[in-house]
Amino acid sequence: MKRLHVHVSVDELAGSIRFYSALFGAEPAVVKADYAKWMLDDPRVNFAISARGAKAGVDHLGIQVETPEELKEVYGRLQQAERPVLEEGATTCCYATSEKAWTSDPQGLLWESFLTTGESTIYGDDEKLAGFRTGGGKAASSSCCGSKPAPVAESACCSGPGANK
Repeated sequence: MKRLHVHVSVDELAGSIRFYSALFGAEPAVVKADYAKWMLDDPRVNFAISARGAKAGVDHLGIQVETPEELKEVYGRLQQAERPVLEEGATTCCYATSEKAWTSDPQGLLWESFLTTGESTIYGDDEKLAGFRTGGGKAASSSCCGSKPAPVAESACCSGPGANK
């Protein structure tokens, strides 16, 4: 079963945690010094906030899946959307290990597709994603969490498991 992912950049984490906890009627499932995440079932959403210096507002949207098969299905849809795709593969981001890929809609809004495979003690670095965000679909030379493949736009990305977050 898929879950919508929304990531919002905030200026002040503690006040935002209070606000979203009241709005959702639930405490976050994960709280770090610069990040919080709610895994809600009604509505079915992975809602995350972070105070990491980005402009406040919606940072990106995504589709979180529960199985490698669902991830393969979503990756196939990304290819059909005819937009550049940044395949990160196995990565560490947002205090989790995942398999993931990124694309952007025609307006430049980032969309992440991922399968979470575990937890991490570090947030991860998003330099490569920043390059993808500002480079019109081209990845920067450094990566978020180690060596990643270059973006692809035409071939299907998966023939088996291996897409994250």
